[in-house]
Amino acid sequence: MYNKTRYFLFGFTLLELLVVLVILGLLASLVGPQVLKQLSGSKTKTANLQIKELGTALDLFRLEVGRYPSSSEGLEALLRQPADTRGWNGPYLTKKNLPRDPWGNDYQYRYPGHNGAYDLFSLGADNQEGGEGEARDVGSWE
Repeated sequence: MYNKTRYFLFGFTLLELLVVLVILGLLASLVGPQVLKQLSGSKTKTANLQIKELGTALDLFRLEVGRYPSSSEGLEALLRQPADTRGWNGPYLTKKNLPRDPWGNDYQYRYPGHNGAYDLFSLGADNQEGGEGEARDVGSWE
């Protein structure tokens, strides 16, 4: 005597398996692009948040020193006291290293800025000025 439930559990036909695979494929094709869109948007949001954090540190530097760091001093002035700088009470960042943008590139800093007192920006995924979508620049003036 054989066990009917044993054959019932494993008795799927090839057609039933193909239907399940087609359904899974359709679900993946609908959900996949949405997930990728969210991932790319999250890198831009992360860059914006990091730029705001660095901007807060730059503002604190200005309050204590009386000026923003020069372009030649750069963002390093937030971690290490520049030569001949009075009133520096840093470091102004909690980490010991400058953060990199979500694409692994350095943030760009320019003082005086073209879009404000200073320009702090990421060049996006392509690490070149301009661009659209994931490659667009993300800056402190936005």
